[in-house]
Amino acid sequence: MTPVQKLIGLGLAFVLVLAVGFGAAWQVQDWRMGEKLAEQAGLHKDDLAAISNAAAAQARTQQDKRLAAEQQLAIQDQQHTKELIDVQRNQARLRDRLATSDLRLSVLLDATDSASGCNVPATPGTVSVVHAARRAQLDPAHAQRIIAITDDGDNAVIALRACQAYVRAIGPAP
Repeated sequence: MTPVQKLIGLGLAFVLVLAVGFGAAWQVQDWRMGEKLAEQAGLHKDDLAAISNAAAAQARTQQDKRLAAEQQLAIQDQQHTKELIDVQRNQARLRDRLATSDLRLSVLLDATDSASGCNVPATPGTVSVVHAARRAQLDPAHAQRIIAITDDGDNAVIALRACQAYVRAIGPAP
C-alpha cells in the first residue's frame, strides 16, 4: 500500500469513527431530550387537569347560584301571584257587596262649606245612631268606579313589589 492509500484509509477510518461518534452523541441527546419532553408533557398534563378542575368547580358554583336564584324567583313569583289573587278576590267581593247594596260608600262632608248644597242634617236625628261628622252616600256606580281605580292601584303596587324583588334577586349582592 502506498502512503497515499494509507492516508486515505486512515482518513476514511477517522471519518467513520467521527460518524459513529456523532451518531452515538445524537442518540444520547435524543434519549435525554425525549425524557425532558416526556417530563414536560406530564407537567403540562397536570397543569391542564388542574385548570380543568378549577373551571369545572367554578361552573358548578355558578350553576348552583343560578339554581338558587331561580328557586328564589319561583318562590317570590308564587308569593306575588297568591297576593295578587287574594287582592283581586277581595276587590271582587267588595264590588259584589256594593252591587247588592250590602255595602254603601260614603264621604265626609265639609261642615263649613255652605256651597255644597247638600241637605244632610248636621246633627243626628232620633232615629239615627251616627254621631260623627256629616256624611253623604255615593251613588253605587261611582262607588264601583272608585273600587276599580283602587283595584288598579293595588295591582300596580303588587306588580312593582314583584319587579323590585326580581331585581334584588338577580342583581349583584351588596
